[in-house]
Amino acid sequence: MEEKRNMLSLLTNRRMFLTSMAILTSLRSHKKVHAAVDSEEGIKLGVASYSLRKFSRKEAIRMIKVLETPYVNIKSFHLNYESTPSELAGGVREFEQASLRIVGGGTITLQKDEDEDVRKHFEYARRCDMPIMVIAPTPETLPRIEAFVKQFDIRVAIHNHGPEDPYFPTPQSALKLIKNMDPRMGLCIDVGHTARTGVDVVDSIAEAGDRVLDMHMKDLRSFTDKGSQCAVGEGLMPVASIFQTLKKMKYKGHVNLEYEIYPEDPLPGMKQSFAYMRGVLAGMSQ
Repeated sequence: MEEKRNMLSLLTNRRMFLTSMAILTSLRSHKKVHAAVDSEEGIKLGVASYSLRKFSRKEAIRMIKVLETPYVNIKSFHLNYESTPSELAGGVREFEQASLRIVGGGTITLQKDEDEDVRKHFEYARRCDMPIMVIAPTPETLPRIEAFVKQFDIRVAIHNHGPEDPYFPTPQSALKLIKNMDPRMGLCIDVGHTARTGVDVVDSIAEAGDRVLDMHMKDLRSFTDKGSQCAVGEGLMPVASIFQTLKKMKYKGHVNLEYEIYPEDPLPGMKQSFAYMRGVLAGMSQ
């Protein structure tokens, strides 16, 4: 039964891909596609800079520009936690001068239940002008984090890391702990890790509702094999259903591609992933 379901999902993805590519080629210009699917009113596709962890900030900026998105979620490889305030300011200017918008940072580990550690990371986020921190906390650190959310007015989104995560393997495991907390306490749903736990990705997104503050997009050929990650559109991820659900929810956050494979040469797969996602979104806009 599971194999049949996976096969049907794969065939649906393939059909959507072919349909989307036909739509893309029928549009008058490349710019019109971007206007349709990357506008402030639509679903905003961005890049998690962890995808470019093997590259310097300058190289990462160049590669993000190739993907033609202005949105980037910064991993510390490209704005180091230990940098001085002036060094961070200079790094932020590099992104700004490239017409890139820092829409968040992370994943940031917040597992020390100490004011000094939590404050340090919130101050880092503020210096980098990050409106949201994608975080890996523990249940015990959440109340302390909530206090700093209120103080700094910076949102946090708990990133679920799948079956290996002892605290938050699924979105549901985080949602039950934050449901009565400040509304700026939310989730970064990683669709790949979510699928690997056996829960339904689309249902998980809908269940979380306005607590979904950020998303990491990836794809897998098998939802039981972490090593089967592939370019978005080549696997079993129900991308069209995910986007349709986000659109129905009037989701205001970003969908950031986190491409974890081929770290030495990620750009071809990232370009393919963006083409597929833009094709799906363009198809939905018709």
